[in-house]
Amino acid sequence: MASAPTLPVSSQSSAGGGAASQPQPPIATPAFRAFISRMSSSLRHGFAQRRPWSELIDRSSMSRPETLAEAYSRIRKNFSYFRVNYLTLIAFALAVSLITHPFSLLVLFGLLASWSFLYLFRPSDQPLVLFGRTFADRETLGILVVLTVFVVFLTSVGSLLISALMVGLAIVCAHGSFRVPEDLFLDDQEPSGSGFLSFLGGAAASAAAPAVARV
Repeated sequence: MASAPTLPVSSQSSAGGGAASQPQPPIATPAFRAFISRMSSSLRHGFAQRRPWSELIDRSSMSRPETLAEAYSRIRKNFSYFRVNYLTLIAFALAVSLITHPFSLLVLFGLLASWSFLYLFRPSDQPLVLFGRTFADRETLGILVVLTVFVVFLTSVGSLLISALMVGLAIVCAHGSFRVPEDLFLDDQEPSGSGFLSFLGGAAASAAAPAVARV
């Protein structure tokens, strides 16, 4: 008597199990791409509004302020006009400080990567598992906050960033107080919340959207 044919159930189940067991990406690619795209477009739009550097360093427009009130008025007007150039100088000072201190640069890069891969852009349906233990989103957030406070305030990284920021601000204030703003057209300027600074709010909102959804 011939035996009944065997149905290929095992092959289908194994194929389904293989598809289900495929590893998920460690980072939410669509959210990460949207963040990078929005930040890059905002940066391009901001840099398009920068003033000519020759106008910034025009020696014929330099003079010493007579009073502190005049210096403050010059700084305020010049920052409104050279906002993008000044922020570029501050960012350059920060970059030079980090490049000349590679250890601090690696620490900050690792901290940024930890926030990106472990919390901000991690898929919400994929729990964080480290050393055989599953961490909830609130536990992950608390660990990252404590790590950030430790790196910024209890190591040399924080003092390095503050020093570079103070150097950049000193350069901006010195130039703003000596640059005579009478020849600058300030009436057609955009509001201070637009232009180059808009990418801060837009990029932060894009990064905070998945984070807020976790809390």
